[in-house]
Order: sequence, then structure tokens, then C-alpha cells
Amino acid sequence: MKKVLIVIFLTIFSFYYTNKTIDIIRETDPIMKEIKKSNNKYYKKAMNAKVVNNTIIPGINGKKIDYKKSYRKMKKYGNYNEVLTVFKETKPNISINNIYDKYITVGNNEKKSVSLVFKIENNTDIENIKNINNILVNKNIKSTIFIDGLFLENNLDLVNSFKLSELEILNYDNSYKEIYFSSSINYLNNITGKTAKYCYADYDNKELIELCSRLKLHTILPTIKVGNYPYKEIKNKLQNASIISIPTNSSTEIELSTVIDYIKSRGYTFLTLDELLSESYDK
Repeated sequence: MKKVLIVIFLTIFSFYYTNKTIDIIRETDPIMKEIKKSNNKYYKKAMNAKVVNNTIIPGINGKKIDYKKSYRKMKKYGNYNEVLTVFKETKPNISINNIYDKYITVGNNEKKSVSLVFKIENNTDIENIKNINNILVNKNIKSTIFIDGLFLENNLDLVNSFKLSELEILNYDNSYKEIYFSSSINYLNNITGKTAKYCYADYDNKELIELCSRLKLHTILPTIKVGNYPYKEIKNKLQNASIISIPTNSSTEIELSTVIDYIKSRGYTFLTLDELLSESYDK
């Protein structure tokens, strides 16, 4: 038994010593030294999400060089090559991914992007929706559409035509009874193959945010809530990472193309909510 323990000890020690030797060799390699020299050039500190009263603004992950992966790639190449640098993200201490009982009113203002949001209630005019969707598709614009659960059940073919849009559940026949709301979410998940992530609120709605928090869904409260004059209202309020709620009505049909062109002219890109609110460094 004693001999067995000695063998085990020597094996562990040998393994430890070998690894330490490899670490020393790697750390003194000129390639590794060059990799570490360039860290300050790429380093980006993670930014915490900002919580203010009942609202939260997403943070952004940090970025730094993955020394070991970068070293392995460059070692195969035979020399230091900046193009082969591998990066990894670092998580903020405070993240929207752990907080669901606050309203998200805007994305992180470092993003020169916006998200267009549309609501489809059970009594929404289908022709308006079709025409608005055609504009989005023709202009290749991503958006997020919140759909009433009952409307979804009764208009599946129409919903399947929203090719560029991220889909979420708005409510169920204008109510938030958990059994119907959850059922609609599951139904939508089965149709899209994606997990629902967001709820929509026009105002501080305790019933809604408590329900969505229980279901691990983030609740958005739009940055800009458009009325009957989309172009004028958006022009006056546009800012980085805006969540822009636009009605599905005839005014939107008339002005949506102009709105899109104006937002583009200001240098903004269009993202889905999931992309806009992501804390990933690359999104």
C-alpha cells in the first residue's frame, strides 16, 4: 500500500512539475511577451447595468485577450501575428441577465442603433400589418413585433410572413392571466424555435412586470412611444439605443419609409430588441 501511495505521489508531482515547466517556457516565449504587450490596445472594461428606481439600462461585457488561445494559434504559425489574436468577454458585476423586476427603457448608449417595436393587438387591422411588414421586408429592416396570443392563434399564416422580425407575446386577448400568457409563449416558441425574452408595457404596470419577472422575461418600456405623427415625434426624440414603439395604423403606413430613411441618414442601424439589449461586446 505504501509503495502505491509513493507511486501516486510521484506521478502527481511529475505532472505538476511538467505543467509548471510548460507554463514557464510559454511565459518566456517572445510570442507570449508580444501578445501581453498588446493587451492595453484591446482591453475594454465591463460596464455594469444601471439601475435607477424601477428602471434598468443594460451594461456591456468587457473584452480582453485570451492569452493561451492566442499563443496556441500563433505558435502554430511560428511567429507573433496580431491578426491571430483571440479575445474573450468579461461579464459585468450587475447585469440585466439577473434582474427581471425592472423596466428596460433604452439600450446601452454606446450602441449607435435603434430597435423598432410594433404591437399587434387582437383588433389590429390585418391590411395595415401586411403593408407595414412589406415595407420592413423591402427595406431589409429588422424589428420586434409583440403579438396578442389570440391573434397569433387565429392568424398563423400572417405571422409566418414576418421573416425579418423577432416575435414576442404582447398579452392574451388584452389580459395577463398567467395560464393563457404562458401558453401563448410556449405556442410561439414552438412556432419560431426561439425562446421568448421580452414583455411590453406602455406604462408602469405592476401586474405585468410581476408576471413577467416570475417567467424570467424582461419588460420594456419604450424610449419613444409614437402617436399619430411618427416622423415628427421620432425626429425630435431620437437618441442612441432608442426603443421606438410605433403603432400599426395608416399613419405608420404612410410615414414608415420616411422614418426609416431619416434614421439611417443619422447613422443608426436597426436591430431587434434581443440584439439591441444584448450585453455582448460584439452586438
